[in-house]
Formats: sequence, C-alpha cells, structure tokens
Amino acid sequence: MHILVAEDDPTLAEALCTRLRQEGHTVEWAPNGPVALYLMQKGGLDAVILDLGLPLQDGLEVLAQVRQSQPDLPILILSARDGLNDRVRGLQLGADDYLIKPFEWVELMARLHAITRRQQSSGHATLSCGDVSLDPAGRRAIVAGQPVELSGREWSLLQLLLHRQGQVVTKADIQRAWSDGHAETEPGNTIEVYIHRLRRKLEPSTVTIRTVRGLGYLLEAGTASTP
Repeated sequence: MHILVAEDDPTLAEALCTRLRQEGHTVEWAPNGPVALYLMQKGGLDAVILDLGLPLQDGLEVLAQVRQSQPDLPILILSARDGLNDRVRGLQLGADDYLIKPFEWVELMARLHAITRRQQSSGHATLSCGDVSLDPAGRRAIVAGQPVELSGREWSLLQLLLHRQGQVVTKADIQRAWSDGHAETEPGNTIEVYIHRLRRKLEPSTVTIRTVRGLGYLLEAGTASTP
C-alpha cells in the first residue's frame, strides 16, 4: 500500500515509516497539517495515519477539509487525545478508526488493514486525484466541486487515468480499456480527440493530463490544466 504518516514527532514518525516499509509498503511523511493536506489532496494514497496534534493546522481541520474531495480515503487517527469528545469528533468528521497512543504495533496494523479492506470490499470506491473525483456507484464525475457530464469513452479514459495516476498510460492501454469496458462505440474519433475533450472538462481543476511524448499520457495534480 501507499501510506501517508502525518505525525509531528520525528522519532515516532521515523519508527512508523521504518516499520511500514519493512512490511513492504510505500510511505510518505507529513510533519505538519498543511503538508498532510497537500499530500492527501494530491491523491494516489491507499491509507493515512493521522495525528491530531499537528503544527500549523490541527489534524481535525485537515480531516474535515480532505473529506470534501477524498470521501473514501481510509484514514486512521493515531492520537494521544483519549477524551470521548475527541474520539467522537474524529469519527463524526470522517475518520474510519481511532487509535490512542501509546499503542501496540500489531493492533495498529490490524486496524489499518481493516479500514483498507472495507474500502476494497465495497467494490465501488471513489477514485480521486486533487479536486477531481469519480464515483462509479453513483456514476458521477466531480471537477473542482461541480458535477461534469462525461461520455462513455471519456468516463473510461478518466477512470483509467485515475487508477494509474502518476504513471504513464499508453494508447494501447486506453484502447484495451475501451474494448474491455462498456464505452459506447463512437467511430471516427481518435484518442487525441478524447484527451482534448477531457482536458477541456478538467480545466477548472488543479489536475493536468500531460502528454509524455512517444509514450502516452500522465495524470498529475497540483498544476493548472493544459488547454
């Protein structure tokens, strides 16, 4: 899994990151609230371990903000705040679980696997990158907070790019997704046409479809879209 550890204590953060990497996971570290929020909104994460006492921006504020664009990202709060109100507030704001420090490693991993397993078993988790999200269950695409209509091939294309965000998607990958999926047949249109259409629809967002010359296309968050 690709896991974000949002923890301001460098000793604890290093221990968590080391153990998670030993388990075979890819790990990023956020030492404060704004960095944690940026990395979560950037997309591509499978789970987050979130401390509440983060500098610059409290963990509960980060949680409330990220849930607007990443409603299905598995988030485990790991905090020394053991009061009932803190636990209830964290769960009300959208945390999937709450574990109090000090903790046992085996329990943390069990809880982490449980929240990611629940998302995977749902079979229709929302895909997201930055402020763009795709809800397969509701057949809805949200761009910068607004619903956007997509054709069948545009939907399949965006779904593939979101699944493979940060990786190059080749034209062969796109053709395979169209043939394996349920996109309607629209003869006479090339992949370049659909890339152009999708770029136009993503313009209000912070997400870009970048052309990697000679290879394919790459979905990225954090920069203005290519016209």
